Order: sequence, then structure tokens, then C-alpha cells
Amino acid sequence: MAENRELQALLRLTAWLSPAFPIGSFAYSGGLERAVADGLVGDADMLRRWLETLTSNGSVWNDAVLFAASHRGHHDAARLAELAELGAALAGSRERHQETMLLGEAFLTAARAWPDDVFNRLPKKAAYPVAVGAVTGAHGIALEKALATFLHAYLSQAVSAGIRLGVAGQKDGVAILAGLEEHVMDIAAHAARSTLDDLGSATVQADIAGLRHETQQTRLFRS
Repeated sequence: MAENRELQALLRLTAWLSPAFPIGSFAYSGGLERAVADGLVGDADMLRRWLETLTSNGSVWNDAVLFAASHRGHHDAARLAELAELGAALAGSRERHQETMLLGEAFLTAARAWPDDVFNRLPKKAAYPVAVGAVTGAHGIALEKALATFLHAYLSQAVSAGIRLGVAGQKDGVAILAGLEEHVMDIAAHAARSTLDDLGSATVQADIAGLRHETQQTRLFRS
């Protein structure tokens, strides 16, 4: 029975963080499009370093911390409300706020196919990492595994965006994902032990790129 529950949890996690899950993440680049336009990311190696920095010291690290806190607090409606408010406040630009809130809303709508009381405890609108963290926690999915899959899903989407922006090819993209495996595991383990005191970022250029994207006239992505 325990093996069946673990397999069921794996299937749910795979479904929720699959590119096919209907949340529309393909429409966002998280400022990468502007970074490419400004010459901050120009090839596959620069893309790899950009993503590695964001996951260890930038907005994606903060998402991982929020994910972990929401996973642990999935049973507490008041705690989830606080985390949802914090997640929205941490968005550094209008487009970043739109991205995390719309992804969170779409995730909660789609994930209701797996009924659970956690949907009654979560606010109607919650930032994406708060929504996914709470739902995975409520379904008994191990925190570190959920975090690693969440981070890998982010990287896969970002690499796909980089390919569409012409800074990497498909073989390069696969190599980036393979090369960042150990990094993902390290960040997942670190985030699983984190508290809200560990929130913080030091990726000023990425934050500025997110702001500058709002005025970019020709673009493929919404952020």
C-alpha cells in the first residue's frame, strides 16, 4: 500500500508540473526575453549561468522558499493567507506579479480535478509557488522531491524560452538541463530546510530586465 501511495504521489506530481498542465507557463519568460534583447544572455553557456544564478540567488530561490513554507503549512488557512500575501508582495515588477498570480490561479483551477480540503484553506488567488507548495503538501508528497520537480519544471520552461529566443538549440537545452541536475538537487535540499528568514535575492540585472520588458515593443512572451 505504501508503494502504491508513493507511485500515486509521483503520478500527481508529474501531472501538475508537466508542460502539458493547463496553466500557460509557456507564455512567460520571467524577464529572459529582455535579457536577450539587452545582450545579457547571448548563448547557451550564458543561459545556463543565468538560470543557475536565478535558482540560487534570485527570484526562483525565493519561490522555492515560499514553496517549502506553504508545503509545511498546508493545513493552516491563516498561514497560507500570510504566505499568499507575501508571495504577491515579493513580485518585483508588474509583469512578474501578473505571471506568478495568473499561474497560481490557473494551477488551482486545474488541480481541483484532484479534490482536497486544501482548496478551502487557500485564498482564491495565490502566487504560483504558494499554490503548488500547499497542494503538494496536502497530498503527502515529500517536500524535497516536490521542490526538485518544481525547480526542474522551471528550468525546462526557461530553457524552452531560450530556444525560442534563439540563444540555444535543442541539443544545448538538453545539455543545460543535464548539467544543472546536481545544482537542482542541492537547491532543493537547501530550500527544504529553509525558513522565511532565508528569503532574499541579489540578481539586480535580472530584476531590471523584468522591469524593462514592460516597455519592450516587439516580444514573444508576456514577461
